[in-house]
Amino acid sequence: MNRILLLPAWIVVLLLFPLPAASSAFEISIDVAPYFLNIQNAEGQVVTVHTSIAYEDVAAHTVYLNGVSISDWKADDRGNFVGKFQMEEIKALPLYHNDYNSLTLDGITVDEKPFFGQTDIMVINVIPTADQE
Repeated sequence: MNRILLLPAWIVVLLLFPLPAASSAFEISIDVAPYFLNIQNAEGQVVTVHTSIAYEDVAAHTVYLNGVSISDWKADDRGNFVGKFQMEEIKALPLYHNDYNSLTLDGITVDEKPFFGQTDIMVINVIPTADQE
């Protein structure tokens, strides 16, 4: 008899406190510069990610690249979001040298909708010579 009484109680709880609707992230396109990331090159300061999402749609403080928080952002000439990440933090990620690595940008819009974009870059580990610097 207790089970019969508990079932309606759960139904009442679910009706009073509905579960939040599952939201799925939408995909955007991204381009990363530099495309060739040299672990040994000390000249670069930032990794720049150009996106296909409008600048005004992004809650910039929610944007990450493979778990690295964004350090700066702006709009490009087309009004799309551009994120900048500290290169040393990206180089510190567990990357495969002399191979392609997937980078994933994720964030949330000002309307609280999650988004992501993914692309591959080549990571190299080459000590620059005097004429390359």
